[in-house]
Amino acid sequence: MTIRTRHTMDQIEQLPAQMARRNWIILALLLLGTLPFGDIELSVGVLVGGLVAIGGFLWMRRSLKRLMDQPTGGARFRYQFGYIIRLAALAVILAVLIAVVKINTVGLIIGLSVIVINLFWITIQRAL
Repeated sequence: MTIRTRHTMDQIEQLPAQMARRNWIILALLLLGTLPFGDIELSVGVLVGGLVAIGGFLWMRRSLKRLMDQPTGGARFRYQFGYIIRLAALAVILAVLIAVVKINTVGLIIGLSVIVINLFWITIQRAL
């Protein structure tokens, strides 16, 4: 393995941790962006949406790490089952936030976009 290949592998291995840190930075910037509007409901929606998105990301990251650590047939099934559970849990959380809590949906959508913004950030960073 060449030095360049090893350096690339190190970057790839560090990517999930970098994404996890950057998610918090993006959420903070989105929250700061809501302050000029003076709408606390919008800010709370962004915060809650960001926390849901980051929580889902961390849950997925932990599941993938477990899958990679134990690549047996049973681990794959557990990952797939966990994926369905995670998706259902996120759907229930979002439904409760929208229907029961009456969270600001615009703020919620903006907050949920934290991971998407992070992925765009990484894509642009890698392209340059």
